[in-house]
Amino acid sequence: MDSFLKEVKLHIKEIVPDHCYRMWIEPVVLSTHDAETIVLSVPNDFYVKRLKENYQGYFEEGFLRLGQKGRIEFKVGKKKLRSGQINSNFGQTQKSRAQTTSGVMPGIPSPLSFPSEFHPPLPGMTPAFHCGRMLKKNFTFDDFVVGDNSSFAYTASLYLAQGKLNGTGVLFLLGKTGLGKSHLSQAVGHHMLTQDGGKRVFYVTAEDFTNEMIYSLRNNSIDQFKEKYRLKCDVLILEDVHFLTGKSATQKELAMTLDYLIDADKKIIFSGCERPDEIPKLNDNLKSRLNMGVVTEIKAPDFGTRVKILNKKSKAIQCVLPTPVTEYIAQEACNDVRQLESALLSVVTRGQLMNRKIDIELARSVLEKMTGTRKRITIDLIKKMVCESFEVSEQELVSKSRKQRIVKPRQVAIFLSKKYTDQPIKTIGASFKRYHATAIYSINAVEKEMEQKGQRYEQIRYLADKLESGSF
Repeated sequence: MDSFLKEVKLHIKEIVPDHCYRMWIEPVVLSTHDAETIVLSVPNDFYVKRLKENYQGYFEEGFLRLGQKGRIEFKVGKKKLRSGQINSNFGQTQKSRAQTTSGVMPGIPSPLSFPSEFHPPLPGMTPAFHCGRMLKKNFTFDDFVVGDNSSFAYTASLYLAQGKLNGTGVLFLLGKTGLGKSHLSQAVGHHMLTQDGGKRVFYVTAEDFTNEMIYSLRNNSIDQFKEKYRLKCDVLILEDVHFLTGKSATQKELAMTLDYLIDADKKIIFSGCERPDEIPKLNDNLKSRLNMGVVTEIKAPDFGTRVKILNKKSKAIQCVLPTPVTEYIAQEACNDVRQLESALLSVVTRGQLMNRKIDIELARSVLEKMTGTRKRITIDLIKKMVCESFEVSEQELVSKSRKQRIVKPRQVAIFLSKKYTDQPIKTIGASFKRYHATAIYSINAVEKEMEQKGQRYEQIRYLADKLESGSF
């Protein structure tokens, strides 16, 4: 079984970036196995969590390719193996790893940091525990398809990576989910690592940052947390900034961290689905720092760009589609790039599994089930649905009335407009004759009620289901 694990790890090494392999995969060793379960031993609980989240599928696929169908489990603690149980190369690797234990770094490990005895540093680099989440191997500038919707964001990201962004090292990528924000932000990280393997690239979400800070506070290791992000980071990629809404302690810590990084001329890339000015409950200090660099928006790709994306993706999977099929998929799967990729893979997989020629008929049968009866959701449509559901008129909905029978439906309509249209909050507020701040208050009020499953929960859920299913 040890030889199987070695083969699996070699297979994973071909898929993931080198720094991610050394950080996460290399320390994994075999613990026990039987007909139903393969137990792999890892250094600590944080390895268990991260491997389950990001790499378990790779291990399952690798063992399955070798005919091993057991369930994969990760547990803490290395199994001490007899020398005869492993091959010499693997034994030498274990021996060299054990020799690093004398240089253990002090302090309690945090969710994104690991004891150095399990992770020897790469040549010219500090220990790899500073890298955070993995960078996806294909999220590079070369693999990004540029269109009118993303040309400025692409150029700004590339210039930032090359140090040419007009003297600033801060970039904020704005856009709905699935449009390429993560691709471009990680492309910056890849470029920096390619140019200088010693660069310390931290790729984390706002939720990661918050959770790690809370962990550090609870375990009296906040000084290590601050040192890590303020002094040991060259490139900070922080995604889903909108997650920080209302989290005042995290906002304060992040603002101070950004001051350190900006003063040291480090690179910072933010991404989120709202402009910094439109993120509710965000303190002014952090808001000013998010706004101090270049803010650029990625929009939904147009038809021509969607065709280019499909051509590039189909070539990557070695299955070039007939032009009519490509254009049909581009026409129907128009919401975002992820939907486009999903549609492509679904059509190709259906054709391969059913041994059918990939043509318009096949594509139509697949996409009808995926996209349903696609209709464009607008603010006016939402107003109409809300008015019918709450039995108020549209004139009342946009009036100055403060009666609760009018205010409540108005808040719901603003909330649904924010969730299901591309319009910014300022535009949504104006369509209901409300100020930007009032629109934000309405959204927060409904979100709170949904979390608490309040009085209008079922009615709002019903409207949301109708919008998501296209049955309106």
